[in-house]
Amino acid sequence: MSPAAPVKILVLYDSFTGNVEQMARLVADGAREVAGVEVRLRKIDGAGELCALPEDVLWADGLAVGSPTNMGLLSWKMKRFWDDDMRPHWMKIDGKIGCAFSSAGGWGGGMELACQSVLTLLVNFGFLVFGVTDYASRDLTLHYGAVSAKAPADEAAKGACRLLGHRLAAWTAVCIHGVAGAHPGLTLAERRPPHA
Repeated sequence: MSPAAPVKILVLYDSFTGNVEQMARLVADGAREVAGVEVRLRKIDGAGELCALPEDVLWADGLAVGSPTNMGLLSWKMKRFWDDDMRPHWMKIDGKIGCAFSSAGGWGGGMELACQSVLTLLVNFGFLVFGVTDYASRDLTLHYGAVSAKAPADEAAKGACRLLGHRLAAWTAVCIHGVAGAHPGLTLAERRPPHA
C-alpha cells in the first residue's frame, strides 16, 4: 500500500575514506524497496547537487545519518553541520523519523557509540528515533544503527545497511503518512491488500 504523497527519505552522510558513502548507498537502496518512497543521497561536504543543505533536511520526512566513527563519536564535520547549518532550523523539524549508521577501522572501534551520538543529536532536534530488533545475519543486529568495520564488503554488512533503510522508509510511511499497511511488524501477507 502506497501513501498518497511520496515518503521523502534523506540519507545524509560524512565519509572520509569512502566506507560510509558505500553504506549510505546501500541504506538508500533499502529505502527504495518501500513503495512510494523518494530518496535523496547527500554528503555534508559534497559538491554540486550531492552537497547537503539545510533545505534537504527540511524536505525530508525521514533521515538516515551516517558518520565515520571518530573516537566513539560522530565526526566533527557532521557535528558542525548540525551545530552551524541546522541550528537556525531547530524547532522546525520536530517529529521527523531518524536513524544512524557508522563505520570504523575495525570491530570494537566504537561504531555503536558513534550511532548513539548521532541518535542523541537527532533527539535534540525533535526526531523520533528507532532501533532494529531483526537480525541482519546470524551474528549481526543493528539495535543502534547499521555498523561496518571498514567498507561493507560482506553480505551481512550490506544487508544491515539495506535493512536500516527499509525500516526507516517503513516507519516513516506509518508514522508520517499514516500507511498502516507498511508497519514493519506486519508479515508480508498482512501487508498485501485484500483481493477485490
